[in-house]
Amino acid sequence: MPPPRDQQALVAAARLYYEEGRSQHEVAKALDISRSSVSRMLTAAREHGIVRIEINDPTGRDMDLEAELAERFGLRDCRVAEIHSGDRPLQRVGDLGARWLLDTIQPGQRIGVSWGTGLQALVQSIPDEGGLDVEVLPLVGGLSAVDTAISGEELVRDLAGRLGGRYQRLHAPALLTSKEGRDVLLAEPSVQATLDAARRVQVALAGIGRVGRGSSASLVTAMNLSEQERAGLDAAGPVGDVCARFFDAAGKAVTGPADDRVLAVSLADLAAIPTVAGVAAGPEKADGVLGALHTTVLDVLICDSSLARALLSERGAVA
Repeated sequence: MPPPRDQQALVAAARLYYEEGRSQHEVAKALDISRSSVSRMLTAAREHGIVRIEINDPTGRDMDLEAELAERFGLRDCRVAEIHSGDRPLQRVGDLGARWLLDTIQPGQRIGVSWGTGLQALVQSIPDEGGLDVEVLPLVGGLSAVDTAISGEELVRDLAGRLGGRYQRLHAPALLTSKEGRDVLLAEPSVQATLDAARRVQVALAGIGRVGRGSSASLVTAMNLSEQERAGLDAAGPVGDVCARFFDAAGKAVTGPADDRVLAVSLADLAAIPTVAGVAAGPEKADGVLGALHTTVLDVLICDSSLARALLSERGAVA
């Protein structure tokens, strides 16, 4: 530390500059010293701990983790909510996702929406201001097997209302008990038209599920698979789903009876959409999100810091 007299001079300069908001020129005049001396004194005050600068990011983002995730997995963009003790990760991820969406969408664009608690949190964080000329479309049919509050149909309508835009309905369930039943509905002109429009959205918001948890577990139950069909699905090693489309740890789509009963855009359809943002929260989702990243469908990931660290602890990157 500098001598006491010098310390007093540093404190005086620091108070005038940082607490009273005076310019360096004004500080120099008040202390009867040169402006260059003021600059050196302020630097010394920081170096000796007399002044400590703390930056409080109101957005609550962990930009270091964002950069690591983007580099590791080849993402175009990433948002990571910094989580502290007592925080609710899902709510924080929803808020950050809403900010990202409002910064991203442009007038006249179409937005596709799947389902899930992550997307519900995002939609509910959108201020009810309206005035945006956008159209919101479902990426997947309705799902009675999960809470209706997080189903695609509800989220599509709610998001359109908050943005002040239009929306389309997909008058068909997401899951059928047979491929034949699914194909009958796919042949309906209204269903075809809505799915075709969903494939042409500019921005897609997709919840990411992990097999065996939450809505992903409900999906398998609702498919009413035979014992042999369920064994075949398990043998394929699914780790997660996006739009009710399952994939394995390497990001390969899981085909077969389970996939044949889904009425939704495919993983290949999603890959053709210009911007696809995956939304998830919690380290328990890591296996599903990692598989989703390996599909290379995702351009953007919105998650919390605990999930981000779990993903980065896994070996390997997207090829």
